[in-house]
Amino acid sequence: MKNLKTAITFILCTLCAAGVSAQQQLSFEPAVWDFGSIEETDGPVSHTFTGRNTTDRPLVILDVTTTCGCTVPSFSRKPVLPGAETQITATYDPADRPGSFNRELWVYSSERKRIATLTIRGSVIPRKKSVEELYPVDAGNGLRLTSTLCTFTYIHPGVFAQSAISCINTSDQPLDIELRPDPSIRSGLLQTKCPKRLEAGAPGQINFSYLIPAEAPRYGTLRDAQELFVNGKSRGITLVTHGIGTDNPASLPKGQEPRSEVSTNVLKYGTVKHGAPIQTITFTLSNTGPGELIVRAVECGKAISTSLEAGTTIPAGGSREVEVLFDPHGGGYGARSSFLLLITNDPLRPMRRIRTTAVIED
Repeated sequence: MKNLKTAITFILCTLCAAGVSAQQQLSFEPAVWDFGSIEETDGPVSHTFTGRNTTDRPLVILDVTTTCGCTVPSFSRKPVLPGAETQITATYDPADRPGSFNRELWVYSSERKRIATLTIRGSVIPRKKSVEELYPVDAGNGLRLTSTLCTFTYIHPGVFAQSAISCINTSDQPLDIELRPDPSIRSGLLQTKCPKRLEAGAPGQINFSYLIPAEAPRYGTLRDAQELFVNGKSRGITLVTHGIGTDNPASLPKGQEPRSEVSTNVLKYGTVKHGAPIQTITFTLSNTGPGELIVRAVECGKAISTSLEAGTTIPAGGSREVEVLFDPHGGGYGARSSFLLLITNDPLRPMRRIRTTAVIED
């Protein structure tokens, strides 16, 4: 046994030494270049590395690959004789990449082995962005917004959730702002605080908040839409807020957390005739945790329905077969995609989204 361990250790050491040797066939001093602080507005920067062939045979650089498209290498494929030098230039483009960077360049020989690794690093000082870049949405009359979508992710009963969309008045006149709720897309739980008047040149915020009553939990998708009016007129801009109502993970006793698992994340119905009967696929919903799993909400996309209902429970270690039905009659022909959304009391992953696909033919 001792001899076997010794032999294995020797083989591993030999392999490691061979790997190091392969990496040192083309030696660069230095192999790391720090650009320091560079201005984003100054454009691409370059550094040329000089490498020496430390072997007793010619080397040919087949390729130099990088870990990011922001770094472009240039090099020669002429054979590098033993003891001779070659150069590799790395050019980094800082445009739209503020902050620190660290990029590797891998040098491969004609034998398709990596023979050197180069590194460039530095820090990009960001350029001053224009108002149009900071507020890309043109809402009319000089009002600009950072976005038209406000996402809250998970919202827990009894826990106040708040987010905002920033705005600015780029005109030389005050603007009157109003939001009118869309009654067809309304949760009844959204509170909005919008500046009624925004002075010329002034920035502002449109604040949104959700509060699900602790005594009346709401599970699943919360979505609200509000049409924006500037000086009493609309340009068809709608602000949408979106969140998912789930249990508060802190409300579950320690050691009693359920764990939801699904047997697949994609249900493929394949090619289906437009006039075919309703198609059914089954998947398994399992509880691998020590506590009881409770299905809080079930939501289906277009043409999809399911046998699973809100309130269904699965004991610890248990599972349930779930039917998902697809109706090919509605809609057109060609590829169709929909979804099944499950909300459970799993504190780590309360939402499971299962995609469905089908191809409808005549």
